[in-house]
Amino acid sequence: MTSAIHITDIEAAINHWRARAPSHDGVALAPELRALAEVYGRMVFAHADAIDEKRLSPRAMDAWLAWYATTPDTPCIAICSTSQGDAWCKGCGRSFGEVQHWLAMSPVDKRAVWRRITQEGRALRFTRYAERAL
Repeated sequence: MTSAIHITDIEAAINHWRARAPSHDGVALAPELRALAEVYGRMVFAHADAIDEKRLSPRAMDAWLAWYATTPDTPCIAICSTSQGDAWCKGCGRSFGEVQHWLAMSPVDKRAVWRRITQEGRALRFTRYAERAL
């Protein structure tokens, strides 16, 4: 099974590259932006909210990975209830397996976990200990 990149991550990567490599003439796009814009356009046309990572061109994937490198790697806030036997961490919202295998996970899989725990918003990371996440 392959992993998918959500359209919001494509948008975030586009915004990253727009800030990093603005158009000097208001028309031309940086190669990274062009590659990501093509992916975004295909997704919008198809009404798709995610795209299989294998469908990205090497240039688009490299641009996405460069953006990804600017994001926090782990949602951990050092309040890990999985170490106490919980199946789901109360601190970050990840499952025991996700915590255990985090370092081996691909960037695309990590972003999928980030998206899920952010949408759920129940973990302490998003509630009373949100300041630890900064």
